[in-house]
Amino acid sequence: MRSAALQCTQSQEEFKLEDLKKLEPIIKNILTFNKDFPFDVQPVPLRKILAPGEEENLEVEEELDAGTGAGSTPSFPPRVPGTLLQRLPSEPGMTLLTLTIEKIGLKDAGQCIDPYITVSVKDLNGIDLNPIQDTPVATQKEDTYIHFSVNVEIQKHLEKLPKGAAIFFEFKHYKPKKRFTSTKCFAFMEMDEIKPGPIVIELYKKPTDFKRKKLNLLTKKPLYLHLNQILHKD
Repeated sequence: MRSAALQCTQSQEEFKLEDLKKLEPIIKNILTFNKDFPFDVQPVPLRKILAPGEEENLEVEEELDAGTGAGSTPSFPPRVPGTLLQRLPSEPGMTLLTLTIEKIGLKDAGQCIDPYITVSVKDLNGIDLNPIQDTPVATQKEDTYIHFSVNVEIQKHLEKLPKGAAIFFEFKHYKPKKRFTSTKCFAFMEMDEIKPGPIVIELYKKPTDFKRKKLNLLTKKPLYLHLNQILHKD
């Protein structure tokens, strides 16, 4: 603005050198925590998203901290919206699947921060067959349920999925003490379970086992992932 004011002789707006000098102390201290300018610019630590299983050791430390009363729970801005994709174009004789994630039942549902679900399609060896999609963060919590009410479009025609493929749902939430996003539990749906209408599937303890060889239920209580399936066939 100062440069433009000097170069334009017809300018009606002046930007005097004295005005420019007023910015000097602010620029010098721009990266420091100063509530006086002109709003709170205290830096917010970046969130770290760990792969399934990587958070195990960190969570042991967190439990120790909780037992000694160490640490505090800072406030963080919400996650960005999800990465859901549009439905694929239809093909003659081919079937597309829309999954509506209705809700998930958890005994500590009300304590989960920024909960969302990662949806992936894997083969028997745990290899991705589709792009991985994240739902937006759920905002509605009621008793032991977190409500999503969001559609996920599976990114491959069902006829093109190999035998033994499965659709995985990883429930994730943010842990402010350790500043990372953790997988709390997971569920999966196999190909023979795909049929129109509602379905309820069981929740398993982490880490996510994409090969489905060592599965342990999260709880004996009747808490599940509630889905609805819509098949589109041209």
